[in-house]
Amino acid sequence: MIEVSLYRYRPEQDDLPRMETLKVGERFRKAMVLYVLEHLKQQDASLAYRRSCREGVCGSDGMNINGKNGLACITPVDEVLGSGNTLTLRPLPGMPMIRDLVVDQRLFFRQFEKIRPWLINDDPPTAIERRQSPADREKLARLDMY
Repeated sequence: MIEVSLYRYRPEQDDLPRMETLKVGERFRKAMVLYVLEHLKQQDASLAYRRSCREGVCGSDGMNINGKNGLACITPVDEVLGSGNTLTLRPLPGMPMIRDLVVDQRLFFRQFEKIRPWLINDDPPTAIERRQSPADREKLARLDMY
């Protein structure tokens, strides 16, 4: 069995957040963290977390997973467990809490819009797609390090 230590906070009924320990079967060791959450949600419909694309693109399921911030949809359980047996899930740190693993992301998105982290082209739109040269692609590849 895998122990799941889950951050729980329901402001309408809880004075303070608490950690709740649940168990899931060993079969979840080969799954993504998001599947563990979906399984737990079937057992307790009050569990709140975000998910959307399930492909690591949207970032909606960002959370703290065993002490590291990551996306539940692309984080394998066995990778974060290592040789251990406890999966600890907490909300992203430094963001206001809404409920359980859901944080208020409004400030993040306001800041995101201010820095405009997307490609901006001042040329007028073309009738067909804009082709990217290999040299332009190389400029972007160097910015894509994380």
